[in-house]
Amino acid sequence: MDILKAKEIIVDFIREKRKEAGIKGAVIGLSGGIDSALTAYLTVEALGEENVLGIHMPELNLTPAEDVLDATEVAHRLGIDLTTVDISEILAEYINSVNEKSFSETDSYKHAQANLKARIRMSILYYHANMMSRIVIGTGNKTEILLGYFTKYGDGGVDIEPIGDLYKTEVTQMAHLIGIPEEILKKAPSARLWVGQTDEDELGIKYELLDRFLALLLEGERPHVAQNTLGLTGKQRESLIKRINANLHKQKTPPIADLDTIR
Repeated sequence: MDILKAKEIIVDFIREKRKEAGIKGAVIGLSGGIDSALTAYLTVEALGEENVLGIHMPELNLTPAEDVLDATEVAHRLGIDLTTVDISEILAEYINSVNEKSFSETDSYKHAQANLKARIRMSILYYHANMMSRIVIGTGNKTEILLGYFTKYGDGGVDIEPIGDLYKTEVTQMAHLIGIPEEILKKAPSARLWVGQTDEDELGIKYELLDRFLALLLEGERPHVAQNTLGLTGKQRESLIKRINANLHKQKTPPIADLDTIR
């Protein structure tokens, strides 16, 4: 891919979607990671620093200090306003109100909590966007979207996904090109949903191999052939295919019962 050309297309895309929406500005969740940093840089180029608000939403005792510093550094370099909202109390209040203690030791509880954090963050972004008459810019990349590696109505709940056609490895290439801080480039990708969580550990594969596997599938290659071509294990292949199939619903609008036959 011509990364420079891709950057120009994305910047034009953001401008066009802003124009279609009839608004001037945008809101972006700045996590301190590479995806949100790149998206912020591209959005500022498209709309101007005065029209972009960054929102950092850490969780006390989970979000590392480096993420706070990196999000702040990105905002400082870009000259955009930055608002910080600690989601800890919101999360605690929600859990205390629901009070489902019988589930607290299960894997489902851990998964539900992780999704809840993403949905709280989505709500905060849209609150600010509504108050300021702005759109919410998503930070999801192509790898995450193809795998369904995001929370439905959480980080997937946005108005546009500017980098949604960039594989994770291409995100890194573009981030290098435009000068994203080195500290962010070196950081292990993580949604910070629980202590010690990293994307590659959870997925069981490095992004470089993962992106090549997904690209082969999109080219029409059969999964076991793609596996052998790249030297993946059968377990890796099965896990990825299972994840893709299980998460297809995230890429579609909710199904509607068809009543045309009785009209």
